[in-house]
Amino acid sequence: MKDSILGPWANLDERLIRNPAVLQRKLDAFRELKAKIGLTSGAFDMLHIGHSRYLALARQACDILIVGVDTDEKIRRRKGPKRPIVSEEERFEIVCHTRYADIVVPKAADEPQWNLIKIVQPDVLVISEREYTKPEDRSELETVVAGWGGKLHVLPSQAETSTTARFRTLLVENLDEVEEQVQMLFKRLRGAAGGSD
Repeated sequence: MKDSILGPWANLDERLIRNPAVLQRKLDAFRELKAKIGLTSGAFDMLHIGHSRYLALARQACDILIVGVDTDEKIRRRKGPKRPIVSEEERFEIVCHTRYADIVVPKAADEPQWNLIKIVQPDVLVISEREYTKPEDRSELETVVAGWGGKLHVLPSQAETSTTARFRTLLVENLDEVEEQVQMLFKRLRGAAGGSD
């Protein structure tokens, strides 16, 4: 049991599922056990307390939680060339280590919209109000999920911070340090050239 999906370790060999056929077999087994299947997804870049709280609440809404984790390319397309900060392989493993996720599935950049949702057909689809701000997107998701009797569960933001905000803070702090170093260098150069401040 300790090396299974439900064991205490990350158990990547069992819990990180890249093959849709393997995922389908696991889903069939969970459904045979009458388990309530939940699905959520995200980038989970620079995992912070908001991510942990979100995953904990998502896990409380179901018996088995499947977490789609965006690949590096998917994040780059959405957030720019400097992202993600943490590689996809690390993020997959980190999400497994939280133990809220029973299964982790990579979400590729070229997948059709809501592909994983349609494959998993969760009983509960957990989304963040921060990601789905447009009522028409939520309405469309509700319609899709209702097609197999599922429900949409919208969670409020779980922290004041975000990975993007932390990334900006790190950049600004580093820019301040660079600015100080450049000013000191100019002072030394002026001093060496006989100039004044």
